[in-house]
Amino acid sequence: MKDFSFVTGSHPSYIEEVYQDFVKDPAGVDPEWKKFFEGFDFAYNNGFHNGDGQTATNGTAKTAGASATSVNMLKEFAVYQLIRAYRKRGHLISDTNPIRKRRDRHAHLELKHFGLTEADLELEFVSGKYFGLPETKLSDIIAHLQKIYTSTVGIEYTYINNEEICKWVETEFEKTMVTDLTLSKKKRILEKLNQGVIFEKFLHTKFIGQKRFSLEGGESTIAALDAIITEAANHDVKEVVMGMAHRGRLNILANILQKTYEQIFTEFEGNVPTDTTMGSGDVKYHLGFKSDVLTLDQKVINLQLTPNPSHLEAVNPVVEGFTRAKADTLYKSDFDKILPILIHGDASVAGQGIVYEVLQMGNLNGYYTGGTIHFVINNQIGFTTNFDDARSSDYCTSIASMVQAPVFHVNGDDPEAVVKVSELALKFRQKFNRDVFIAMVC
Repeated sequence: MKDFSFVTGSHPSYIEEVYQDFVKDPAGVDPEWKKFFEGFDFAYNNGFHNGDGQTATNGTAKTAGASATSVNMLKEFAVYQLIRAYRKRGHLISDTNPIRKRRDRHAHLELKHFGLTEADLELEFVSGKYFGLPETKLSDIIAHLQKIYTSTVGIEYTYINNEEICKWVETEFEKTMVTDLTLSKKKRILEKLNQGVIFEKFLHTKFIGQKRFSLEGGESTIAALDAIITEAANHDVKEVVMGMAHRGRLNILANILQKTYEQIFTEFEGNVPTDTTMGSGDVKYHLGFKSDVLTLDQKVINLQLTPNPSHLEAVNPVVEGFTRAKADTLYKSDFDKILPILIHGDASVAGQGIVYEVLQMGNLNGYYTGGTIHFVINNQIGFTTNFDDARSSDYCTSIASMVQAPVFHVNGDDPEAVVKVSELALKFRQKFNRDVFIAMVC
């Protein structure tokens, strides 16, 4: 029981009764209850707060009586439930939307929902240790929770059944969100953002009236992919196979795969091989490309953007097929050596059935590719449709819960946060070889 749900569903009087049994004979209670009480250091380590706000020592803990435990122990449980609630529902109020206020999805994270009041904010609780804090004030615990779970990043992961995976995501995410990026990484982010912005500005100026699927507003994608690829090379990945539709494709070709500007601009002029056009006026958005790239850490990695055979998400099985074939033939089915990345649009990832089909087959022996990183560029509109009229789910990535893939929701106007979760997503994929989603709202 990774989240102590047996505690949160119990009546207070029952918890009090079990605790008294634990004080008398720790070995006489259920192992899960024993683990829980020991975790709070009741009776053995740090003690707890008695009725007047003072800390009871180990010597007095066993004789403190019902009044101290029934009031203060239950408040400790309440604080623990608050921490659990932030981990589970903090994403509902996180500051992930750069252009409008988030809709109220009733996260119920206010003190009143846990039987706590403003007066409790100055009291110290040992429950903070489950959040990496020492015994500290409730106000400090809440501030720490908000910094991690309701800033410009929100995370969905508590539906993961595997305890090891769930705990790893929780621990690594909490560590990542309180760790600053190095100066060299910040400079690299600025460099990639500049490249992305200037590229779009030039296309807009030079090719007025041309069909242009711009990355404007989502330029953090360039910094994110650069970070994923750099981290992948550091994890001994040899190849990255990417698939995407139109939006931002030329920018990624230029600034990630290093396709020359001359090639791209030539295609804008209409000079493309006759056997690849098939009558399409936007053929440059369907062509593939392949290159060897030197990363920021001076490692060479092969990048491939697969040709998009048709429309939007139709490229997904193409990427997975390329990846599986290469993994089997070149790397003896070592999926750590090759990484598939799928770049989605928000409306298409929610609305096209092929997304579900590819996802639900991803863990079958015949189709397994060691986990895919799904990067969603969410510009909050599907062609001409507002997202309120485009889907029934809270998020365009709600399908991720089907395969118990964690989802990082991140504000596209905070490129440092985008890079943080991108690096974390890569580490997750390499450790567990499972799908992971990054949903960048822009």
